[in-house]
Amino acid sequence: MRILVDCRYVRFERHDGISRYTAHLVEALAPLAARSGHELVMVISDERQLPMLPELPWRLASDPTSPRELTIARRLNAESPDVLFSPMQTIGSWGRRYGLVLTLHDLIYYRNRTPPRDLAWPIRILWRLYHLAWWPQRMLLNRADEVATVSATTRDLMRTHRLTDRPITIVSNAADPVPDVERARPEDRELVYMGSFMPYKNVETLARALHELPGHRLHLLSRIGDADRRRLEALAPSGALVVHDGVTDEEYGELLDRATALVTMSLDEGFGLPLVEAMVRGTPVVVSDIPIFREIGGGAALYADPHDPGKVAEAIRALDAEGEWERRSRLSLREARRFDWNASAVALLEMLERVGRGRATR
Repeated sequence: MRILVDCRYVRFERHDGISRYTAHLVEALAPLAARSGHELVMVISDERQLPMLPELPWRLASDPTSPRELTIARRLNAESPDVLFSPMQTIGSWGRRYGLVLTLHDLIYYRNRTPPRDLAWPIRILWRLYHLAWWPQRMLLNRADEVATVSATTRDLMRTHRLTDRPITIVSNAADPVPDVERARPEDRELVYMGSFMPYKNVETLARALHELPGHRLHLLSRIGDADRRRLEALAPSGALVVHDGVTDEEYGELLDRATALVTMSLDEGFGLPLVEAMVRGTPVVVSDIPIFREIGGGAALYADPHDPGKVAEAIRALDAEGEWERRSRLSLREARRFDWNASAVALLEMLERVGRGRATR
């Protein structure tokens, strides 16, 4: 079977969420496909994406934001694929002669309609219009033979809103593996936040909670605009925020390894990868009490009302109890093992083979 993987969303120089998901999945999928006798080919839109991807056969195609996206399936037919997997749901499919698996990661932007700030303004306008109703999403997803998503929470929401009548398979996100170690309680009280500063991320509650956490510092790791920085610094005690304005993967890992906890009070998420990235290193997580974080954090996480800074501070202080930090660290390592790129690749390959067989039968 000839499998195409849409790698055109891979960022060069540094991954974002979709980019990392694509690159790690295709890397884990490659040996499984080879052992099963399948040919795996990456579809890219810029050769600068190649250093971010495994060494596999590749084909160059148009950018996914190009007007040519409407007819890309007719050009991909020339590659004679049996099935194509896309980590997004927007790839053009008109005239396709191959099986198609699309991915929907979350439904965040139906409840929080501010588009990602790095998109061009015409795409931002279309993005906002697209999320005003459910029917455009249904139309896109029902073009596929099957649909993937990253969590049971998103799958259940898709079913609740009847977004597709196609089979839905969970192909989970995961963190980069690290060696298992027995962590010791950090001497300092450093808290880590990894994520954007969009309104639904609710970083303001974390800043306010610091007033009830003397001796703690909150590290803000992501790129931050001047307005967001001034606003959060005004909400927190003087000197309690450490603004990094971007970190490398190595710096991120080092900060997690010496942190008391990773914290986030997000009001909505599709997965919550920073939780897994912390737990896989044995770093406890203190998070908002929302369904997706219950799914990811399980019995390891500490949960708090994201609208109440006092409750957030109370959950963080719970780690000060004798033996509690060490207990949460061990539980975090155990929970993190549920999220594994190889397991996700197995689930994806089974779906691709099922779709490929179905197309061959028809």
